Amino acid sequence: MGHQIGERSVAYLLHAMGYSLQATAKMVEGVQHPDRNRQFDYINALAGRRLAEGQLVISCDCKKKELVNGAKANSGREWQPKGRPERVDVHDFSDPEIPKAMPYGVYDLGGNEGWMSVGDDHDTGAFAVNAIRRWWQTMGRDRYPEATTLMVTADAGGSNSYRNRLWKKELAALAAETGLAITVCHYPPGTSKWNKVEHRMFSFITKNWRGKPLTSYQVIVELVAATTTETGLRILAEYDQGYYPTGVEVTDTELAALPLRRHDWHPDWNYDLTPPSANSSRAHPN
Repeated sequence: MGHQIGERSVAYLLHAMGYSLQATAKMVEGVQHPDRNRQFDYINALAGRRLAEGQLVISCDCKKKELVNGAKANSGREWQPKGRPERVDVHDFSDPEIPKAMPYGVYDLGGNEGWMSVGDDHDTGAFAVNAIRRWWQTMGRDRYPEATTLMVTADAGGSNSYRNRLWKKELAALAAETGLAITVCHYPPGTSKWNKVEHRMFSFITKNWRGKPLTSYQVIVELVAATTTETGLRILAEYDQGYYPTGVEVTDTELAALPLRRHDWHPDWNYDLTPPSANSSRAHPN
């Protein structure tokens, strides 16, 4: 309109109109699956029954991959002598020469305890199930010596995807090793933030290592294991140096041979993997 105006005046006018400076908010989840809420109800009801019976219920997922290099920035602030911040690289460009850590977490809903396997190879179905195996060997079987079932809640994608055949094959092997009838329930696509391990375990780990350069796998393990909360959260961690190659195929014949029993409700998301000695009545939750 031909008038000269400065940014302070523009800001004043915007405030008067009810505007303020705001960051973006991660709220949009995309198109919701029509059975989203019913699957939540199904998971909560089944988990509630299992916990009331003194059985095992865990939530698991792989946390964001981290660069293992002291020269890279880690978000957040940490106490340092005044004027002497930790010096890191200006840029965080991806570098194939810098190793990465894959932190896979297991959260025990009944015991408020967690386990994290920190891998250095690949986040595959075998890696994910081995993290559950190490949690059971190190924490689970001592806390729940009378348990006969294990309920696993997981996201719909990644190494623990409901489409991942290797995930199912490895879980069947775990059921045979432990004698536990394993029930798996996946959260609907696009709802990973509702997974209990995210806000009951991962969020506190992130707070604990804020502003600290992750200089080695051992440092990551120690920072994870040092994470506690006022509600008594306890986490154990381990550096998993196993080899987990990608591209491992599970044939249709191998899949058909698994002791896999699908639930009536959304059989793609909800299924059991039973040990050889389990009978049908104990294996199926309905």
